[in-house]
Amino acid sequence: MSANSVLLDFSLDPTRISDEVSRKDIVKLCKEHLEKYLDSLKITYDMLTEDGYLCVLSSGPIITTIRFFNQGLITINIEYYRAECEAPKISFEQIKSLETNLRLKLEAKRSKHLPPIKRGSNVDVYLTSSDERVIEYDIDKVLYDKRSDFQKIQIVHSKSLGNMLVLDELQNIAEADLIYTETLMRRGIENYKGKEICILGGGDGALLYELLKEEPKHVVMLEIDELVMQACNKYMNSICGDVLERRKADDFEIIVGDCMVYLNKYMKEGRQFDYVFGDLTDIPISDTPTGEIWDFIRTILEASFKVLKPDGRFMTHGNGVSCPESLQMYEEQLGKLTPAVTYTKCTAFVPSFMEEWVFYQVQRGSGAAASV
Repeated sequence: MSANSVLLDFSLDPTRISDEVSRKDIVKLCKEHLEKYLDSLKITYDMLTEDGYLCVLSSGPIITTIRFFNQGLITINIEYYRAECEAPKISFEQIKSLETNLRLKLEAKRSKHLPPIKRGSNVDVYLTSSDERVIEYDIDKVLYDKRSDFQKIQIVHSKSLGNMLVLDELQNIAEADLIYTETLMRRGIENYKGKEICILGGGDGALLYELLKEEPKHVVMLEIDELVMQACNKYMNSICGDVLERRKADDFEIIVGDCMVYLNKYMKEGRQFDYVFGDLTDIPISDTPTGEIWDFIRTILEASFKVLKPDGRFMTHGNGVSCPESLQMYEEQLGKLTPAVTYTKCTAFVPSFMEEWVFYQVQRGSGAAASV
């Protein structure tokens, strides 16, 4: 069940909106066309606003608002509540027809319609891109929904992507996202055979599962959230195998705890790795590289290089290619590390993100950055 909001807009000559007679004619025209799909529409309220005019019409439980903006824009919003078993009050084909006919009758410069926006549903189908655009997914059920001490954890099912891990309303990984893991680890390019590896985060188990296929000497994974691992072990084992069930073997160990505690422990012990994977937070979208998350990113970078062998590499994901400013800020932080580091980066289209994602490979040394 959900509240459905049908959204249309029309751009007109601003003088037609500010003229009272013209405005009444437009309302009458809109009402006539709406009544082809909505029975017994009545104007229940109208008022002049600071920036134009508002008219409210009702047809039983369906409420329609027509909003005039003095700048030359008219918006029409049709809202109603719909049970899952009910047919739409106005179909998508009818919405398209309504927009086309009104655009012609209003002599609008341009017009636009959107399919119904579903609000208040038990299954939330809307997530966001890296640059905060709304993406609608074909999610049909929620398999797991709990809040840990650290975050909100959901496993949802998508008809096209399979099961998908969502943390704090952000998509993390889906069964269709092998390309994400393979690009993060640079499969076929990096050689992990016989290597010592540390994963920071990685609670979905996908990276650990794929790395173990490369015959490393040992992988230690440091994950703080036990509930994430329990959820993924039950609902995402197509991407993590049985590693989250076993937790420990000759070639790997999963430790539940704060990765910084263990990185500090490894520094004191002098333990070093060939690879450290930062499978933690994405690069933040912000105006400046300040705040708690940026501080955490800098701390992780500094600590990681203290436990890396001289020729070791730090591998991590960044953000979407649509966020160049944030990616540049991250690269500026890499430029401030001492000793100096160099980096390469590559991209891959990640199905569940529905966008191109950037991945970094960082190592000691100086020189120009490269894209792969």
